[in-house]
Amino acid sequence: MTTLTITRPDDWHLHLRDGDMLNAVAPETARDFARAIIMPNLVPPVVTAKDAAAYRARIMAALPAGSDFQPLMTLYLTETTDPADLAAAFADGLISAVKLYPAGATTNSASGVKNINNVMHVLEKMAEIGCPLCIHGEVTDPSIDIFDREAAFIETVLDPLRNRLPDLRIISEHITTKDGVDYVRSAAQNLAATITTHHLIINRNHILAGGIRPHYYCLPVAKRETHRLALVAAATSGDPRFFLGTDSAPHTDPNKLMECGCAGVFSATNTMSCLAHVFESEGKLETLEKFASLNGPNYYRLPVNETTITLTKQPDPVQFAPKIETPDGPVTVFDPGFPLYWSASQ
Repeated sequence: MTTLTITRPDDWHLHLRDGDMLNAVAPETARDFARAIIMPNLVPPVVTAKDAAAYRARIMAALPAGSDFQPLMTLYLTETTDPADLAAAFADGLISAVKLYPAGATTNSASGVKNINNVMHVLEKMAEIGCPLCIHGEVTDPSIDIFDREAAFIETVLDPLRNRLPDLRIISEHITTKDGVDYVRSAAQNLAATITTHHLIINRNHILAGGIRPHYYCLPVAKRETHRLALVAAATSGDPRFFLGTDSAPHTDPNKLMECGCAGVFSATNTMSCLAHVFESEGKLETLEKFASLNGPNYYRLPVNETTITLTKQPDPVQFAPKIETPDGPVTVFDPGFPLYWSASQ
């Protein structure tokens, strides 16, 4: 197969940042994707309907002229979130989901939830109105090894939450382990998971073996190869509970390369080429449309896109710019470590 036309994909987990960075990176997503769930972990975070409306306006202003890209806004769940404000924003279509960050789990998560019992009244309202909850599924207990934090979260937070609120519709975002895959597969309803581009390609050796590679450092951190293979099997299976959320997260090179570098991989530019390579390598190109274009809107109860993109396999590698230039400094584009032969066009 040298060409593949699929329904235009969506990105169900995306960081666009703000200001100059937003202006630089938004066109990279809008080129291939029709919609994206926009992460709310700005400084200050997007916590109210008013915040979400203002941020959405800034995103729309950053898009290229003529772009039909649609940002799907979220609220950042805090222990002071107003359930009435949240419910009104969801009813109006202003937000599509709410994001739960355990406090300290990742970039700009200091305002996150320290004790899930303190937001239970908000989660009960979300279950009542059908508003999805996107979860960064890691514990932040310093006594728990960083490679075990996803499994610990499932056992100590996610499973008890689902037992308490079975009607709450949950997306376990950027899963990185076989534990996460198996747990989603065990659920009969109201649980799905996003999988990132980079977690389908790199394992922890890529970060640490032979020297530290800070541009592969992300949270949740990449795990051992057995977990990567479980993610690939889930993504390529066609199972409707798994869909694409790139977690594309731009940081400038100086902030990635500093002594305490930032976590995040910027993959918006070449995700579709990377995915075509992964799915072709597994002999599963026919399931790429489900993962990238169909499963996500079905879980979010949104219509699938009416437009398409075409992936074309070229005889020579596709040449992507290695960096995106911003006024604050360059942002390195994810390097999968192998040549990419698939290009995307509308």
